[in-house]
Amino acid sequence: MLYEDLISKYSHLTIEEVPDLPQGLGGLYFDNVILLDKYRNTREKYCLLTEELGHYHTSAGDITDQSKLVNRKQEVRARSWGFEKAIPLEKIVQAYKAHVKNRFELAEFLDVTESYLEEALERYIQVYGICVKFKNYVIRFDPLGVTEMFI
Repeated sequence: MLYEDLISKYSHLTIEEVPDLPQGLGGLYFDNVILLDKYRNTREKYCLLTEELGHYHTSAGDITDQSKLVNRKQEVRARSWGFEKAIPLEKIVQAYKAHVKNRFELAEFLDVTESYLEEALERYIQVYGICVKFKNYVIRFDPLGVTEMFI
């Protein structure tokens, strides 16, 4: 499973599932420690873990006060890192090749929650616009679709 594979890849970090997180958070990163809500399902934990790894790779300091612009920017950067890890453009093309037909099936194919997929697609629209050329494909984010280009 993707969740267990990601934990193995980051074995140099302490990754723990705990029953109670501050402020009802699903995940938290600090000092090379990632805490995840143990009551979430594996798919939810995978999504949370990718975001917390985004914080590991992109954030500095305590950014829990989201009223500060600099902290909100770090939050967006970490979430974007997680989206790119869990839902890379390459996998969207692979899903198209596997005849995935809709967003529900795409979430299943990627082993992410539908809400995480929706957030990722919204972020991709912010970054790329409504569509992006990727290799010999055009990925359209809304409505979601992939078109193969013949050269």
